Parts: sequence; C-alpha cells; structure tokens
Amino acid sequence: MTTPPRKKLIETSIPLTDINAESVREKSLRHGLPSTLHLYWARRPLATTRTILFAQLVDDPSGRPDLFPTEEDQRSERTRLHDIMKRLASWDNIHDAELYREARQAILDSNDGVEPAVLDPFAGGGAIPLEAQRLGCEAHASDLNPLAVIINKALIEIPSRFCGHPSVHPTEGVRTSDGAGGLADDIRYYGKWLRDTAYDKLKGLYPTVVDDDGKERTVIAWIWARTVTNPNPANQVPVPLVRSWWLSKKKGHEAWIKPIVHDDGSISYEVQHSADGPTGDDGTMLKRGNAFSVVDGTPISSDYIKAEGKANRLGAQLLAIVAEGDRQRLYLSPSEFQERLASNAPVPDEVPDYPLANDPKNLWTPSYGLTQFSDLFTNRQLTALTTLSQMVAHVRERVLADARAAGMSDGERLDNGGDGAQAYADAIAVYLALAVSRQTDRCSSISGWDSSRSTIRNVFARQAIPMTWDFAEANPFCSSTGNFLGQVDLVAEAIENVPAHPHSEAMQADAMTRDYTNVVISTDPPYYDNIGYSDLSDYFYVWLRPMLHDVLPSVTATMLTPKAQELVANPYRHGGKDGAEQFFVDGFDAVFDRIRGTARTDVPMTVYYAYKQHGSDGVSTGWYALLEGLINAGWQITATWPVRSELSNRMLASGTNALASSIVLACRPRPDDAPRVTMREFISTLRRELSEELRTLMTSGIEPVDLNQAAIGPGISVYSRYSRIVEADGSDVDVRQALEIINRIIDETLGEDGDDYDPATRFAIKWYQSYGWSGQQSGLADQLSMACGTTPGALVDDGIFEAVGGTARLLTPSELSGEWNPAKDSHTDLWEAVVRLTGVYATSGADAIVPLLAEVSQRFPSLDAIKALGFRMYHEAEKRGDTDAALQFNSLVSAWDDLAMDAHRYAESHQHGVQGQLDL
Repeated sequence: MTTPPRKKLIETSIPLTDINAESVREKSLRHGLPSTLHLYWARRPLATTRTILFAQLVDDPSGRPDLFPTEEDQRSERTRLHDIMKRLASWDNIHDAELYREARQAILDSNDGVEPAVLDPFAGGGAIPLEAQRLGCEAHASDLNPLAVIINKALIEIPSRFCGHPSVHPTEGVRTSDGAGGLADDIRYYGKWLRDTAYDKLKGLYPTVVDDDGKERTVIAWIWARTVTNPNPANQVPVPLVRSWWLSKKKGHEAWIKPIVHDDGSISYEVQHSADGPTGDDGTMLKRGNAFSVVDGTPISSDYIKAEGKANRLGAQLLAIVAEGDRQRLYLSPSEFQERLASNAPVPDEVPDYPLANDPKNLWTPSYGLTQFSDLFTNRQLTALTTLSQMVAHVRERVLADARAAGMSDGERLDNGGDGAQAYADAIAVYLALAVSRQTDRCSSISGWDSSRSTIRNVFARQAIPMTWDFAEANPFCSSTGNFLGQVDLVAEAIENVPAHPHSEAMQADAMTRDYTNVVISTDPPYYDNIGYSDLSDYFYVWLRPMLHDVLPSVTATMLTPKAQELVANPYRHGGKDGAEQFFVDGFDAVFDRIRGTARTDVPMTVYYAYKQHGSDGVSTGWYALLEGLINAGWQITATWPVRSELSNRMLASGTNALASSIVLACRPRPDDAPRVTMREFISTLRRELSEELRTLMTSGIEPVDLNQAAIGPGISVYSRYSRIVEADGSDVDVRQALEIINRIIDETLGEDGDDYDPATRFAIKWYQSYGWSGQQSGLADQLSMACGTTPGALVDDGIFEAVGGTARLLTPSELSGEWNPAKDSHTDLWEAVVRLTGVYATSGADAIVPLLAEVSQRFPSLDAIKALGFRMYHEAEKRGDTDAALQFNSLVSAWDDLAMDAHRYAESHQHGVQGQLDL
C-alpha cells in the first residue's frame, strides 16, 4: 500500500493577514526590489511568493505525528512556522541570515535533507524563481516570451554564475561581495561610461535653456502636443490636441500653459506661474477621443483625428520646457530655436520598423496611424535610443579587456554556459541593454507629464500602449526624471538585492512541451485574456534584440516575440471569443496534464490566478477555465488562499466584489482510481466537510473579506477528488454548478446559528437581509417582530431600531457609535453589541473600543459569538452591495484578535475580573 504524501503547511493554515499586509506594503517600496530591474506585467508581490513557497515546501505538523504526537505539540510547531512566515514576508528582513538559515532548515527537514528544485514554467517577471532561490532552492525559470527569459536570466542565472566575483573595472573602489555586489558595481561604472560617451555624440541635440534671469539651465523635458489641421475651412491651421494645460499643481509651485491665438490663426504658448489656471485639466481633448479647436471652438471628432493620423498628417507643437532649477523644477515658455532643433533631428538609419499587432484592446495607437514601433518615438528619441543601443556592443568589448586584465580566462560565451571573461562581458551587456530598454519606457511620445508629481509618466502606466496627445520628451542626459543614469542605477540596485545562490537557470521553453521531471511546480500562468504579454513585450524586444542577438542568440532567434503558442485567450488571434476560450482551455489541459505526468507529487503544486469574481456576463470565464483545466488534467485542489497587493478597504470603497488580487491554489494529483458519486452524495459530503472547515477558518484569524475565497478551497477539494459527480439524469456536475453549490452552503453555514440568536438579533438580521438600513412601513416591523418573539417597542427601547410616523428602520453602525456603557445597559443583545462595537471602531479606533470590549465580555459567555456575527454581517452587507457597512464589519473582525488581547490586558490592569471570559 502506498503511503500518502505528508500534508504541507499550505494545505492547513497560513498567516494570511500578515502576508497580505506585507504584500500591500511592498507596493510602496521604490528602490532595491528586483522589479526595478525591468518592467513586466502582473508580477506577484515577493512577500506572497516567498511565504507561499515556504508553506508549500514545509510539512504541516499534523503530517508528522512521529515528531508532534499531540494536538498541542502540533499547534505549538505550527505557531513557530507561522512566525517564520511572518518574518519572511517582510522585505526588511531579506538580509537576516539567521532567519533564512532557520527557514532553509525547515525546508530541509520536510524534504529528507534535500533542497527541492522549483520550476515556474510561466516565469514572467521572475518573482517565483527568485524567491525560490532566496529560500535556498535550485530555481528553474522558463517562458515562451524572450523578454521574460532575459529578465529571469538577469535575476537568477547570471548572478549565480558570478556570485562573489569582484568587479573588474580598473578604477579604485573595486568591490567583492557574498552576492552580486561586484556585478552591480560594474553595471554602474560601465553604465556611466556608456552614458558619457553617448552624450559626447549627441549633446548638440540636447541644448541647455536660459531662464528668466539669464542663467543657463539643463532641460529635463520638452512638453509637446500633437496637432491636426483645424477642420473649419475658414481656419485651416494646426491646432493642438491637449489633455491638460497644467504643468505643476504642487501648492506654491503652480504652473500652466496659456495658449495665445493670433490674428492669423497661429498659436503661441506662454507658461503662467499662478494657481488660477484652468479648472480641472481643461485641455482641448474631450471624452471618447473628441476634441475642439482652441482657435475658434470648432468641434473635432474622433473619426476626423483618426483619419488625419492614418493620412500621416498628425503634427506636433512645443508647449513648454521643464528645466532643472535650484532644488525645484523650472517651467519655461517654448522658444523657436528649441522647437526647430527637435523638429529637424534626423531619423537614424536603423530604427525598429516593426508593426504593432492588431490588438485594439491593448494597443491603441494604430487607430491613429501610429502603426510601427518607430512611430511611437520622436526623431530625437530614436537617435538617442539608437546611439545608446549601439554603444552596448562597445561597452562589452571594454569589459572584456578589463576582465582579461583582471586575470579572468576567456572561457565560453554566456549563452554557452561560460563563467569567464567572455561570459562576464556578455553579462554586463545584458544589464546595460536592460537599462536602455528601461529608458524606452520614459523616452517615447507615449510618455506624458504628471502635473501632480512633476515627473514623466512611463508608457506602461497600464497594461496597454495608450494614445497620448500632449507628451513629455525626456532628456536622457539630465540628472532628473527619465534620465539614463537613473535607469542604470535601478538595474544595479535590483542586482545588489538578489540572492545570487544557489546556481539556477532560466531558459526559453513552451510550457506545453517542456520537461517537468523531478521538480516542484509553483507558477503564475497567464490570466486568460487580461494581458497580451507578447504584443506588449514587443515594445521592449525590438530594442533588446539588436543589442543582445550576439550575446543571447538562443533567446533572441525570432524577430518578434512568439505569438501562436502563447497561452492567452486573444479573440483576434484565435477566430473570435469562442475560439480563444477553446484555445486557452486546451492549452491549460495540455500543460497541467504534462506536469502531472512527471513533476514531483510528494509536494503540492501551487498555481496563482488573478481572480475576478464577476465578468461582463456575470461570471469569470478565466476562473472557470483554470479550475476546469486543472480538474480535467487530473488534479485535486486541496486549498485556496486569497492573496492581494491592494488594501482591502480601498477595494471595498471602490465597490468591487472580489477583494483578492489573486488566488493561490494548492493542487495534488487525483488518484487514477478516484470514485464517482451521485449529486446527493456530493452535497452531503460537501455540507459536512465545508461547514467544519468554514468554522475553522473563522477562528483562524482570516478576514471576513477573504472568507468566501478561502472557503472555495475545501469546497472545490471535495468536488475535485471524484472522477465524476453524476446528476439524476446522468449528466455530469460541472465546475460552475459546483461553485454555486459551494456558495450556497457557505450562506447556510454562516446563517445556521440563527435559531440560537436572541429575538432582537434574529429580527435585525432578517430585517437587514430584506431592507438594509432603509425605512419601511411600520406594519412590516410589527409582522416580523412578532415572528421573532419581540416587538417594535422593545427594539426601540434596546436602542437598535427607530419607528417614527409610520416608518421604521434599523439604526446604522455610525448612528450607534456614540457614548455607550455596557455595564449600565439594562439589556444588551448580540446585534447591539456587534453594531455598536463596529460603529465605535470605525469612528474612534482601538483606544475607544478596548474598554468597551472588556465590559461587553461580562454580558456574553463567549466573545466568539460577536466575532461570528461580525463575519456574517460582512457577508450579508457584501451580498447587498452595502460597501460602507461591509468595510466597517470587516475592519472590526480583522482586528479582533489584537483587540481581544488588548481588552484582556485592560481588564487585568483595571481589575475587572473578566480575564477568564475573554477569548484570546
């Protein structure tokens, strides 16, 4: 008989709240994160991937009864492991050697003393392979997309090949390091040499400007507007298409552009320094791509602008100049010399003349005639970027000479597995090519000017290439926003913070055909049709390929990124919506079927998915496609955890229904002899197991906002353990039906304690379910209160209800947030306690609620009842779309454990004698 694999921590419990908090915090960090190496779309937060990998690889104590025989032993060990996870989640601890020694030892103890090899076959931006390497695992990354492969090589493969190697540049300050410090030092040195050499060639195109005091200043950016010919036949002059006239909205430093129309219809522009500029943005662009003429007010339709663009008749006018001042930006009116110099810049011989894909969802510029990648840049930008790109090869030769002088033998090239001077020169070329590629994100006519922050917006502020009207042309040789040395430094900072050990690899491979022998799988696959990775990646790849074709020939073999095999449901590529869905489902089935055949089965596979509860048709096709793909390929889902990188209150406030950014699924191979059951047997098992798991989750510290998604895990686990679930008519129960049943049982479980509620609480819940906080006829209150064993008068006396002039309603948490003394309240029902505590916490915070909670504990045998009703009321509010109440109930329950602990201490210090009644 085969011994079943030991259950892992991820299949039992994780400190989800702490992980999510650190993931949110990570988004506010700006320097040192590996994500600063290069942009890629939909990266998972490192805090999430690091801790999920740990929980995936480490045994749950319940799976080791030989070491932890009692429940108390298991609980104690689980607490220790959770503490490791909480510390691992913090980016502040990445250099804590003792913490990572402790984490690696836990992984070794759970894997027979061997660090497992971890593979992400959809490696993308590299978060999973990088964090696997940081935990001491041999990391393997593969992707079909060459941009992703280059990024992963730069993060995990190249640093591990040159770990601890000193920098080779010939000046003083040579660095050695236990990690990639030497690499980072050389990136900065040779990056500066590249920048200085390129500037010597191009400085004539980037003149200084004279300020109002006659002082010469370095330009940060030139602000331009695209133009079309005014459609009025009587005034056929170029008119600007401007989203906003504002340059700076910073208080005390306001600046805006004033257009001045002359008698001949020509327009000049003057920068104004005052706060009394246009209301809002107030440019010439209107909604839906329409505009108006600043000359005479003539409407300009979107169709007209598109037609002018396709006829190659879009022009540009210089609106303003931003320059470096004394500790602040200077905003200057344009000059004819500056405009003429830029307009007359020649087009280089070699530019990225490759077509943008026909993807109207993600690529917006072709509709306006900008159909080639070279169309997205001004002539001066093309000249600068081409010069920087061509200089990378010269830098490589200089690094090679310096590496040889430093004593390195030549060895093989990087692409052939070398680790000598040739490979090192290739490595520096890769990093500087990535810096040039980063520059294209700030050096394009798609880059706008952010007047609120006084910075250049990058092209990919969203997961698309948008169309911009007024744009900011950066000076890559200044020392401010959008400059090239800034890109070099961000690349170097990222490399300084990678683990660089153990040796790991990244390769280009199709997930449907590659080998998965003896690896643990953790992956973040494409999100159905959310992101067109290959089409977007071409923006960078058309610049990277010429720089790296001789350095990484195995990765840069294709002229553009591969499209046909990309596992994304693109309707325009696969014959419409139905064809795209079928392609995606078939691809997922093939990938996960192949993984199941050869990957390790003693460790669960983890799969991330960007969860979206409701699509335009009321369901998320991608979500169902993922679950069906996994189950059809023979996988059983053993856990689901909602992880996010956005604050829950922000998402609630915006009215979204699905509050998790992603769902992590833990999956095991389903036995080949898995049984088939009837629908009745399935529902019976589901109700029994899901009800128990739901109660466990509610006491585990999970937030109400995450409860439904976490509960899908044990629910879909029951569904996916069977080979078939058969209805009475012989048809199979599909995933959509299963999820509907799971959600129904969640509703039942959350509400099944209703018979134990006091009459007032029973009434209030039923009233809220029907009417929310709105006023209704008093007769309805009479009928419902009688059925619940109370009266409207008693409810008014309790202080939770209002009945005036024939209208009755529940009082809201905000209305019950005032002064309240539970000790002197003659009667406190459960509803009143929950709603008052919710209101007080929302308006006054923890300091006000802790003493109240200490007093309330004297009125209830267990505070668990208050917490449980808080869970339920979040659930009810969320179903009603009552986002304010949902946020308030979620906030209270999320902080419950800390509040209860503080209330316990308060009770002790004030000698209330209620310590034993507080459930901690």
